[in-house]
Amino acid sequence: MEDLVKFVQDEFVTKKEMPEFAAGDTITVYYEIKEGEKSRTQFFRGVVIQRRGSGATETFTIRKMSGTVGVERIFPLNLPALQKIEVNKRGKVRRARIFYFRELTGKKARITERRR
Repeated sequence: MEDLVKFVQDEFVTKKEMPEFAAGDTITVYYEIKEGEKSRTQFFRGVVIQRRGSGATETFTIRKMSGTVGVERIFPLNLPALQKIEVNKRGKVRRARIFYFRELTGKKARITERRR
């Protein structure tokens, strides 16, 4: 059964070319919003908290601060409305899922940049 699901995902799900990013990276996601007949592009810039899943069901969570309120958004990697992803900064973290980042404020919430 698992082989059948994998076959269907490989055949029918179109994969987009996305840059490599991981937890701790600051990225900008551009996605299309449809409001009635109109459509517009909106962006969401924040730190990647986690990547989860594999293949067609892979998702990633981004967190940004809007004033003093933290906002998180989960994006499927194969979302048709997803236009592009830009990697702004590579972060140096030691975990794949940085949920501890939610409780940090001020200077503690900084993630050091990874040099290449």
